[in-house]
Amino acid sequence: MAPAPERKPIQFSLDAKSGVPFYKQIILQVEFAIADGRFIVGDQLPTVRSLAVDLKINPNTVARAYNEMEIRGIVNTQQGTGTFISDKEIRLTEVEREGMLESLVRPFMSKAISYGFSVDEVVNAVQDGFQSLTRGAEE
Repeated sequence: MAPAPERKPIQFSLDAKSGVPFYKQIILQVEFAIADGRFIVGDQLPTVRSLAVDLKINPNTVARAYNEMEIRGIVNTQQGTGTFISDKEIRLTEVEREGMLESLVRPFMSKAISYGFSVDEVVNAVQDGFQSLTRGAEE
């Protein structure tokens, strides 16, 4: 039997300037992680407190995201044990994925252009940053 493909770890992050409430950003990140296989059925989410500390936000915000995901059937919470990914299937269309990526890239590109960076400089910086962040997440 072939070994299961190695899954990338989840790194939650929030963007205060996006206009999207933090609890919705958490939900979107969980949905994307389920859709692309970084989260599978039975995986445990961080505790409300630990995720709140990591993201430097109020625990009530994380609790709101977890409660909303439970209502939607995305997660199951077991009192005293934790919050786990349910068997609800989540699929994202290519259009949804591209839309999310564009919403992340557009503000960055606007700033890079306004400072006069070339496409090559931006591409190199993104590749270097991506490698550095993904290498750090694996350690």
